[in-house]
Amino acid sequence: MFVIVGFIVAIVLIIVFSNPRMRGCRWREDRRAGPGAYRCAACGATTVTPDGKPPRRCMAKDAPPR
Repeated sequence: MFVIVGFIVAIVLIIVFSNPRMRGCRWREDRRAGPGAYRCAACGATTVTPDGKPPRRCMAKDAPPR
């Protein structure tokens, strides 16, 4: 019984907290480019954020061609 309830809760949490816009992005801080600069390890997009935190959306359309 507890296993089934735990499984259902896990599925609901995954659905609630997953962000489909960020599935392919893996932002890494690029310290060579300055504070707040990030580069996506998946698509190569780069950006600078004013608050110094990783971006919350995918910028694959802004990425340079591979």
